[in-house]
Amino acid sequence: MKNLFTPYEMKDLKLKNRVVMPPMCQYSVTNKDGIATDWHYNHYVSRAIGGTGLIIIEMTDVEPDGRITDFDLGIWSDEQIPALARIVDACHAYGAKVGIQIAHAGRKAEDAAVPVSSSAVPFDADSKTPRALTTEEVKGMVEKFRLGVKRAIQAGFDVIELHGAHGYLIHQFHSPLTNQRTDEYGQDLTLFGTEIIRVAKSEMPEGMPLIMRISAQEYVEGGYGIKESLAFSKVYKEAGVDIFHISAGGEGPIAAAGKPGTHAAYQVSLAREIKYGLNVPVIAVGRLDEPALANAVIGNEEADLVAVGRGMLRNPYWTLEAGVKLQQDPGIPRQYAFGFPRIKG
Repeated sequence: MKNLFTPYEMKDLKLKNRVVMPPMCQYSVTNKDGIATDWHYNHYVSRAIGGTGLIIIEMTDVEPDGRITDFDLGIWSDEQIPALARIVDACHAYGAKVGIQIAHAGRKAEDAAVPVSSSAVPFDADSKTPRALTTEEVKGMVEKFRLGVKRAIQAGFDVIELHGAHGYLIHQFHSPLTNQRTDEYGQDLTLFGTEIIRVAKSEMPEGMPLIMRISAQEYVEGGYGIKESLAFSKVYKEAGVDIFHISAGGEGPIAAAGKPGTHAAYQVSLAREIKYGLNVPVIAVGRLDEPALANAVIGNEEADLVAVGRGMLRNPYWTLEAGVKLQQDPGIPRQYAFGFPRIKG
């Protein structure tokens, strides 16, 4: 039976376990230049030492005004490559594989003077009204994603994740709530995402998997649900997505009537629907910090990988401690062996 510490392979990606550190913004760029700092280095490398199988670097944006804030990472310049490569190399030294989430915040770019989006629909009453991208600008944005993926490959990443969730730009295009266009990108709501997938694959080695993070359900009135996300994910799979990272929400203020649960594993059912509905590997996420629960998601074959977010923010050695609790060998570094109970058996 599979468990949290069963190795996982997808194409050329070989993970020592099924624990994923999902992308979580650190807002720690110091010179607003998008370049990773020592904070990012220590933050990610400590999780590699802590036994994580796959670390996905936080939302990294394809243009300066595509960031949530000016303190986010960027991948619009070759000058940003060396600091990312330094992180990747160090994580590899401790047995972790490393991905990067490439993105654009769209209308949720808080520090942009005038944010851009699929349509001129603000996030909420307190947010700036975005400018709708022209058709030619949309095509230019696809090219910016291609160049971002190209730089990520040069930095040595093992896998690429495209951010199509949480109300950011790709999500803004495939959601009927935010895409009110009349051009080709309004007639086919998946066209923008599909074109990005195709240019990403054109830059990636044949054996490198492409992950896409999606919001499988919108928690606003009139928002889409699992039926619709299965439909657009099918299109994205056919375009080249290998693994889906299943989250939810983020497209607008959460209405009381559609508020998601706060219980453990509240998004796992969505991951399971996508996994079996499309016959595709998935990463489950959402309050899976308890090792026995994370292990059950794998053992019950509800997902292929489990992402632990807040738990790993609190404890970079979450994976090592999970192994001890589950009586599995997590690969405790010899320097730390005296700090952990001996695994029986």
